[in-house]
Amino acid sequence: MFGLEIAELISTIMILLICGILAGFLAGLLGIGGGVVFVPVFYFVFMHAFHADGNTAMVLATGTSLTCMIPTSISAAVSQHRRGNTDLELIKNWAPGLILGVLVGAVISSFYGGEWLAILFGSVMILNSLNTLLRAKAKPMWAKLPRVLVQRIIGFCIACFSVMLGIGGGTLTVPILNACSVEPHKSIGTSSAVSLFVCVPGAVVMLLTGTTPQDAPIGTLGLVNLLAALCVVPISVLFAPLGVRFGKKISPVTLKRIFAIALFIVSVRMLAGALF
Repeated sequence: MFGLEIAELISTIMILLICGILAGFLAGLLGIGGGVVFVPVFYFVFMHAFHADGNTAMVLATGTSLTCMIPTSISAAVSQHRRGNTDLELIKNWAPGLILGVLVGAVISSFYGGEWLAILFGSVMILNSLNTLLRAKAKPMWAKLPRVLVQRIIGFCIACFSVMLGIGGGTLTVPILNACSVEPHKSIGTSSAVSLFVCVPGAVVMLLTGTTPQDAPIGTLGLVNLLAALCVVPISVLFAPLGVRFGKKISPVTLKRIFAIALFIVSVRMLAGALF
């Protein structure tokens, strides 16, 4: 079935279900959209279960990840907003830069994607995780956010890199907001909303404009594998609110450390897979 033996199919589905649970929970807990879990897992599944080429696996992993993050990010963003953790003024300021960054990142990924994105993903996320872990108790670098124009440039860079890497934007948004003296729970809640601006248009572009590779697994439309998405989306949506509720009980420093450790583990695994 789907080109797999029954045993392979069952093990692949189990991996995807666990992926959905972790992605949903971390999306709610850390405001990271779930992409840091989706991308490496999809990359592994497409390569080793469906025997896709490394370049194909990475492009499909980013496109499928962005699609899967839409309902997960909605669930997390709604839960965070209900708890007063979303800075709507910041979202308004960042919106133009985010939308433009998504379009640029999607074009680059669609036409020039490949295994180099896996190396970029691992490298950027490792640096990000080490910075967050080592600075968990450090004072913010700036007393407040910069002027609006600079914020929009930051939003553009976050969105562009996030779409290229198949992540929701929260992975890069959280440490930047923390460095600008935004309270950790507020930065996590706001980053959930940022993820929506990244994953929705990014997924649409990947779905409609990307050319499906010849060695893509069954059920692939554009650069999105719909079968993988169906496995992870329902369970991730269920676990996102649980992560939000759990996060309210944890101190800001502990949240930063959890974020950094989770990010470091998946980044090292991703980088090692791309290089070796």
